[in-house]
Amino acid sequence: MRDVVTNRGGVAGDGASATRAPVKTFQAYLPPAHRTYSCIHCRAHLASHDELISKSFQGSQGRAYLFNSVVNVGCGPAEERVLLTGLHAVADIYCECCKTMLGWKYEHAFESSQKYKEGKFIIELAHMVKENGWD
Repeated sequence: MRDVVTNRGGVAGDGASATRAPVKTFQAYLPPAHRTYSCIHCRAHLASHDELISKSFQGSQGRAYLFNSVVNVGCGPAEERVLLTGLHAVADIYCECCKTMLGWKYEHAFESSQKYKEGKFIIELAHMVKENGWD
């Protein structure tokens, strides 16, 4: 019987495969030639440097980056919050692999000057690490 590696890092197959160490896999991998940001806790890819919009954001645990798109991230329900730049509807985002809370997604901006944030993602620096070709 062939072994199959699951999303959560387990190995399904015959009894002989149960003795092998599980291989950790993620839902999405970014191209290895690109500079990437990964979850500091489980190293799941989160975003490509090409998707970075701004480094000038503040999260609850310090500096944060604004990204156009992310991978391996789950999204909670949207709720209205008053942030430094006004009222927004945001949804908490978390790493799909280790469930660590990473930041939030801007669902709706109530002020016209903040509309550019809609559909974008904030990830706090405390939860990510740079990987692949930053030298």
